[in-house]
Amino acid sequence: MEQQGRVAGIDFGTVRIGIALSDPERILASPYETYVRQSLDRDAEYFRQFVEKEHVVRFVLGLPIHLNGGFSEKAKEAVQFGHWLKEITGIEIDYTDERYTSVEAEHFLRNAKLTRKKRKTYRDKIAAQIILSTYLEAGCCGITDFSGIDD
Repeated sequence: MEQQGRVAGIDFGTVRIGIALSDPERILASPYETYVRQSLDRDAEYFRQFVEKEHVVRFVLGLPIHLNGGFSEKAKEAVQFGHWLKEITGIEIDYTDERYTSVEAEHFLRNAKLTRKKRKTYRDKIAAQIILSTYLEAGCCGITDFSGIDD
């Protein structure tokens, strides 16, 4: 039986990482933060503290997959990030298709009539919320094994 606790959604980026968080019952997904990456050591410390503070028991990481279903370079980078995240936190990672989440987040923020600057501030964590919501609605099902992908 799976451990009780929160799931964190991750919208991976090389500069910014959008983070969303579920409630402990895994019903709702809420935007949490847009983390601006600093260094491997600082990033590791941030995620370790985040896991402890928010009682995270699983991550779901969005993969920017090509429209034809193939892996983009960014998707491969996201998988590498997921391996690193699991290594430094000890938390299991699920992966899910994130096609169109940034577009959907941008559309949502435009409809909210936010300025371009405000949209940039919120876009990544809203994309993470969409990734997490989709995952929760699918019954917390994601991909966990990428043994066929080149490292």
